[in-house]
Amino acid sequence: MISYNDAERLVRAVRSVLAQTLRALEVIVVDDASTDGTADAIAAIDDPRVRYVRRRANSGGCGAPRNDGLSRIRAPYVMFLDSDDELPRHACKSLLAEIERTGADFVTGQLARLYEENGRTRRYYPELYRRRVVHGVREDPEMFLDCFSTNKLYRAAFLRREGLWFREDLRYEDHLWSTRLLCAARRFAVVPWVVYLWHRAPEGGPYRVSISRGVRDLGNLADRVRMARLCDRHLVAAGFADLLAARQRRFLRQDLRVYLNEAVPVAPVSWIEGLQRIVRPYLAEIRPEAYEGIDPLIRVCCHLVATGTPEELREAARSLTGPRVPPRHAVRVGGRTYWGTVPEPGRDITACRMAELPFSAARLRHEIERVTAAGGRLGLVVRTYDPFGVLGDGVGERFDVHLRVRGLRVPLAPERHPDGGYLSRVELDLAEVPLPRHGFTGHCVPRVVVTRRADGHATRDVLLLPPAADPAVLHAASHEVTVRPEGHAGVLRLDWRYAGRPHRMHRLRRRVTAALVRRLGSGEVKLAAYKVLIHVVPRRRDLVLFEADCGRGYTGNPRYIHEEIRRRGLPLRAVWSTSRGRRGFPDGVTLVRRWSWRYVWTLARAAYWVDSHNLAPAFPKPRGTRYLQTWHGQGIKTIGFDAPELRGDFEEPRRRWRAAVARWDALVSPGAEFERLFVPSNGYTGPVLRYGSPRCDVLVRGDAETARRVRAELEIPDGVRVLLYAPTYRDAGKGRSVRADLRMMAEALAGEWVLILRPHPTERYTVPQEVRHFVRPAGGHPEINDLILASDALLTDYSSVMCDYAVTGKPMLFLIDDWEEYRRTERGVYHDLPAIAPGPCLYTTEEVIDALRDLEAVSAAYAARYAEFRRTWCADEKGDAAARVVDAFFGEGR
Repeated sequence: MISYNDAERLVRAVRSVLAQTLRALEVIVVDDASTDGTADAIAAIDDPRVRYVRRRANSGGCGAPRNDGLSRIRAPYVMFLDSDDELPRHACKSLLAEIERTGADFVTGQLARLYEENGRTRRYYPELYRRRVVHGVREDPEMFLDCFSTNKLYRAAFLRREGLWFREDLRYEDHLWSTRLLCAARRFAVVPWVVYLWHRAPEGGPYRVSISRGVRDLGNLADRVRMARLCDRHLVAAGFADLLAARQRRFLRQDLRVYLNEAVPVAPVSWIEGLQRIVRPYLAEIRPEAYEGIDPLIRVCCHLVATGTPEELREAARSLTGPRVPPRHAVRVGGRTYWGTVPEPGRDITACRMAELPFSAARLRHEIERVTAAGGRLGLVVRTYDPFGVLGDGVGERFDVHLRVRGLRVPLAPERHPDGGYLSRVELDLAEVPLPRHGFTGHCVPRVVVTRRADGHATRDVLLLPPAADPAVLHAASHEVTVRPEGHAGVLRLDWRYAGRPHRMHRLRRRVTAALVRRLGSGEVKLAAYKVLIHVVPRRRDLVLFEADCGRGYTGNPRYIHEEIRRRGLPLRAVWSTSRGRRGFPDGVTLVRRWSWRYVWTLARAAYWVDSHNLAPAFPKPRGTRYLQTWHGQGIKTIGFDAPELRGDFEEPRRRWRAAVARWDALVSPGAEFERLFVPSNGYTGPVLRYGSPRCDVLVRGDAETARRVRAELEIPDGVRVLLYAPTYRDAGKGRSVRADLRMMAEALAGEWVLILRPHPTERYTVPQEVRHFVRPAGGHPEINDLILASDALLTDYSSVMCDYAVTGKPMLFLIDDWEEYRRTERGVYHDLPAIAPGPCLYTTEEVIDALRDLEAVSAAYAARYAEFRRTWCADEKGDAAARVVDAFFGEGR
């Protein structure tokens, strides 16, 4: 561990090591001649595992103290830790287990930046840290991105054998160390878990920032460039000249980008010119293939470093982070798109696909040219740039334009400006912005909304201030409002602070009310009250409580049962549980917020419960209430007591599930195979209504009008085929379900196909902007049946959607690259999917593309398998399931 004048954080770092689950360790603290109380702080720890070494003179860097520590190690393994960072509790033990298991020279793991101002963490290139063993860096040159010495466990004998010491005369000594390390290692291991917490202290705080944060120091930049050259020379000398482009790609993606992100947007022209002078010669040495796979905007910035003006470079750098705003101007020549007004190869941004986006994803650039603040009124002069011509002519005739600030809409009247773009003037009275009754402390980001009158599609973009602009403070309606730029792009942000002084009794009332709400709103109190209510209030014989997908929307089997009840005009009053607003609910439907007191009251009084998952599992069913369990799908995945969360040895979760299932009075079954698997795996012993799935009735009958409506809503052009991609979630971690390479698919299939992406409701996946011309995100669409009807083919993996989709007879493809992992160590399955799938099981995105290009032949080859699959899973789907279920459960002969 190395430290300089950082006693307080050093103690925190040392304690993170002493608290490791691996106890057999030694901590060598190298004090780089601190002038604070470092020595006393270490002495106070009083642990025999800590050795303290003090240098006589400060080295000015990290290399010399690390070398001092290396020369003193006695253990067979070594790690490095900086005084301002920490180790997670299991870091040492987990890395030791991995290096012994694999026999690697070193093992490297995930770093996580920890932002101290808000406590959030962000992983460094998470896709890089896949668990594996790499046999030399040539096997994976992308590992040059991992240039840190601190996130690794090394064999000490390996370091001594290879003579690995740190350079002591330059900053960023880690870079050369890591390059030499990667060249020397015959085998190294990579793990995906976080082994190092890389603290990021806020600027202006009590602690000095790390060397890597000194991005506004041109000397700091010069050291980075010198170190990049030294790394290149070592590669050549060590016989790895073939990897020069890979190492240089790291400089473009990471080293240079740090300065482009944080310094260039706010720097004066003279500083940017200095950056150009320092970096330009090294850019001339970089091999052309180093630019392959690089973000096009990084390439544009590199081109502008070499040939552009500081003003152009600043404009481009502001597009690298945050909202990634478009350029002021763009030009299209020969089917390619270029940044600015000159079609030079270095300005090519075709790969960003910003000129090909549907209108709702189209990008406009709104720059604030002047801000005036008087009292509570904010005046803005906004220049709107339309680089890709999405507005065309006649903005006022074809589009409605307004500024949205929280719930306030302020109309804008853009006028063409002779110098380009449109100019709008707006005066915003902040007192008119709707705020909570008793004041608001928080922030908002205003947006310009441009709505196309013909179809109602809208694009929403932020406004930009110069990132270095000084904040302006206004006062309105007992609030102090600070107008300031946010982030490196300079996004306009309004910070609200309630400045009023509420009456003393009002403050007391608020505190008491908040305490009561917390207490009375707890689940324990509601459950206790519910257990009393069900014994004292009578059931309402006409009241039906519906819930689908844990309250996420108006969907699934409960939706179609409800529609059948309404169609017949049965004397039943429906109340729908909703957890997230009112997505897709028809007019006239009564809604109740899930887990609210009204929800508890409705649970207690309803004569019928209709649900697709497991309604309020801890709440016993009242006497006289009948519960229809419709479930939400069938398929090959394990379920109930066979699923990972219940098949363990923990009896309490299993007891709770048995009690929840025992409440069911009837179970909707799609078919015999569902009953064979689902009924015993959940311990269900009640009546089964095998009439098919109500949600599949519309798929049996078809609905061309719905298909046309969905295609219009998602802005899918005529003549283009639609692929629905609906992967299931992964129990082992969120964010892992979208396994197809969407960029590769877009390059190969855009123009012929459009992909509708429907992740599992528990997933949160953001579609990259560069594939939005090809991908239509539909995670928030309220009804997957509508997407099925609008599609021409399905791409899935292990999702139960395969059984519903088979009703349509349309082609299906299965991307199952993690099949062995999924069936053995993740969810587990009942069926061997490759043996029964009604379409090809594919293991790479390239195979998916090839299958889609020859879909008719692929479908014909799987016709017999498809027919057998439908006999197994869809034999009871006749199109009348909702009617038969309503007859059986709500009818006279129930």
